Amino acid sequence: MSDLAMPGSAGVYAVNRNPPEALSSAVAWQAIIGGTFAAAALTLVLLALGSGLGLAAVSPWPNAGASVTTVTSVTAVWLIVTQWLASGLGGYLTGRLRTKWVGVHTHEVFFRDTANGFLSWAAASVIGAAFLASAAASAVSGTANMAADIASGAAAGASHGMSQAATRSGGTSADPTGYFVDSLYRTDHPSAALSDADVRGQTTRILLNGANGDIAAPDKAYLAQLVAARTGLSQADAEKRVDDVIAQENAAATKARQAADAARKAAARLSILTALSMLIGAFIACVAAAVGGRRRDNPSSEVRLGREARTA
Repeated sequence: MSDLAMPGSAGVYAVNRNPPEALSSAVAWQAIIGGTFAAAALTLVLLALGSGLGLAAVSPWPNAGASVTTVTSVTAVWLIVTQWLASGLGGYLTGRLRTKWVGVHTHEVFFRDTANGFLSWAAASVIGAAFLASAAASAVSGTANMAADIASGAAAGASHGMSQAATRSGGTSADPTGYFVDSLYRTDHPSAALSDADVRGQTTRILLNGANGDIAAPDKAYLAQLVAARTGLSQADAEKRVDDVIAQENAAATKARQAADAARKAAARLSILTALSMLIGAFIACVAAAVGGRRRDNPSSEVRLGREARTA
């Protein structure tokens, strides 16, 4: 039979059999907003708790407290737990608090619930990111202001001390070309009559020039001559002392590079695990919203399950 009635039967055309479009959107914003605030609040609570536990585990003293690797691993696990709990709570409330959709297929209801749960997780993530960005900006601003106050208070004394040091060392201690200028006036037999400022200035510039690599053999020989002239040691003993100092400098530089590399690796792992925890949170929010929506649409199943559990 056609969707339109015969012209002579009723005098008007019949209405199309297809149901009209729903007037309300499938996005349950009220439930999403409620789940968002619940997830954001629980996230802040768990992050504050995790920060307190982390600060209690670390220590500024050497060989005390947890290591960087341990702190990074525990932080990653805590982020996953935080996302799991907060996203689960927000998604479940989103699905449970939305109004019941009438005349909608169960597959469409499942999709809407998961979509609303995902939107709840996304909104909570944006709120959390904005809060963390604001806190980080405040911390950076406070640190910058404190550093500026300290720097302005010490500027006069520091500039006066630097000018005096530059005067004692011939004004080339901070000059990047000072090392090359020194090499122009080196002698094979440095005199012990050189001032302490000149000797220390030349030594400092040689060590700084070789900070990124090994010091050249001519520089080592010249340092040994300076040490022998100033201390009265033999040339062999002076060379040994120079080698020991250079080895200590290289060891300190290597240790600093290792610490920087460890911090870089820890930051990379933390970033990757943070992204993974957020993906887990999105999945949990979708599942929890679907579970909450099913409980919302079928409350009798909960009653039946409760009765079966009591009778068993």
